[in-house]
Amino acid sequence: MKKITVIKQDANGIETWRYEGKELLRDKNIVMVEALFNRDDTSLLDIVIKRNDRFLEAFFNDRWYNIFEIRDRDDNSLKGWYCDICKPAVITDHQISYADLALDLWVFPDGRKQVLDEDQFNHLDLDDKLRNHALVSLQDLKDNFFEIVNQLPKVQA
Repeated sequence: MKKITVIKQDANGIETWRYEGKELLRDKNIVMVEALFNRDDTSLLDIVIKRNDRFLEAFFNDRWYNIFEIRDRDDNSLKGWYCDICKPAVITDHQISYADLALDLWVFPDGRKQVLDEDQFNHLDLDDKLRNHALVSLQDLKDNFFEIVNQLPKVQA
């Protein structure tokens, strides 16, 4: 499997996080990546995301979000899905970059959904068109999450 660098940027295009992953699949509008969480343990709602938890990541160059399936490093149990609302990813042969728009959706394994970081999103200096793209994408994920995930290409990680 080919290594690929993922670069997360803030809404202004400034790099905020960089990590390496393994490219699992590449299609016209999507790249699937496996990566291990490379930060110290962190709490998210009632979940602890631990260093080396496994992320199966879907990046799209034609959608305003990314979807990260998160599995526990110790027993591979599903913790949930983290969805970044962002500008469509810029995908090259060896790199994926995306501009995060602060707004996120957490989906629990039981199907419950929780919107995150609305305050940060509301304070971003975004034009109306960009703000609308983000809100429409969030609503699409809230309404159709499991349909979207079930349509993702199946990969062996």
